[in-house]
Amino acid sequence: MAVPVIQQLRVGGYLLKQKLKRNTRYPLVLMLEPLYRCNLACHGCGKIDYPDHILNQRLSVEQCVAVAEECGAPMVSIPGGEPFLHKEIDQIVEALIERKKFVYFCTNALLLEKNLERFTPSKYLTFSVHLDGLRAHHDKAVDQQGTFDIAVSAIRKAKAMGFRVNVNCTLFDQMTAAEAAEFFEFATHDLGVEGITVSPGYAYERAPDQAHFLNRKKTKELFREIFRHGKGRKWRFSQSSLFLDFLAGNREYHCTPWSNPTYCVFGWQKPCYLVGEGYAKSFRALMDETVWEDYGTGNYEKCADCMVHCGYEGTAVEDTVRHPLKALIAGLRGPKTEGAMAPEIDLTKARRAESVHEKHVLDFMGEVALTKRDLRWFEQKGVPVPDSHQRAGNADADKAGAAAE
Repeated sequence: MAVPVIQQLRVGGYLLKQKLKRNTRYPLVLMLEPLYRCNLACHGCGKIDYPDHILNQRLSVEQCVAVAEECGAPMVSIPGGEPFLHKEIDQIVEALIERKKFVYFCTNALLLEKNLERFTPSKYLTFSVHLDGLRAHHDKAVDQQGTFDIAVSAIRKAKAMGFRVNVNCTLFDQMTAAEAAEFFEFATHDLGVEGITVSPGYAYERAPDQAHFLNRKKTKELFREIFRHGKGRKWRFSQSSLFLDFLAGNREYHCTPWSNPTYCVFGWQKPCYLVGEGYAKSFRALMDETVWEDYGTGNYEKCADCMVHCGYEGTAVEDTVRHPLKALIAGLRGPKTEGAMAPEIDLTKARRAESVHEKHVLDFMGEVALTKRDLRWFEQKGVPVPDSHQRAGNADADKAGAAAE
């Protein structure tokens, strides 16, 4: 089952509670990033473009528990970076499960099989394995041969040990609908995963490959064709029926970024997991001080082509609560693949994108003595380094060299 019954009931109860309180903005899934360091460098990823000092930062177990309780969302997704590079990741997961949080552990699975013994199968824990298609497509997407076979082996081992496993698939314009359908068939009926989480790739401004992101029109056309291939195949998705219908161009949704708030080594990220425009010191400050109307498709250039689940699944869930019959019908018949699409959002009035990444890096590292590896990042990015940082970095390197001698 894509979502356990106990999770459906508890999340449903949580949603009902929010309605009774007349809350219009509430968290559904906490995106908890305990580190940015990764053991892959995927072409479409913009999450790891930081100096060495930031990549070496880790959230503590205590920090992770505190922000999960502060946020109050019933589900916690742990992306990264690669969470298995965090030495205390098993303790973080255990502490969250103790608090009855439904944990989705996102991983490229290169280290999954050797670490399975550190965890206990639970209805509260799902390993969400990054697979962007079958062997050729996936290995190309992550820029490393052999990763698909390692991930598949780990999935089979985890399933055999009783763990819940999903696959998380990101689509770009390099895969045809038929190829995506073949992968979904493999994931559902060969690997036997509980569910598939699928989204078009977000056009990260820091991603090495800027040429293969899908725009909204291409996304809708691709998903319609994929779902045509899927008629009668009983693929299992871990997403709501209305979100899948949205991907196929049948719903005019606006994103609800507060439904998936993000906490990382910088703090509470504004406004969402994909766009880092600033950081709040508390969850309440994030909710109260973020000018939400400044973001989203039609409001901000960086959001123009986004149709990713971390922004729109919350919208679809809200729609499901309001119109359960509509969601049931969509679930029974599947996404509509013929006929006119829903009207597109007007992009002409969106405010211009701001470049703030380097500013956040400099703010975070203002009191840090930069190493040579840190300085190399600034040089490669063409970001000026203050003289005080330059002197501190050289002194730090000289001390390290003297100690080594």
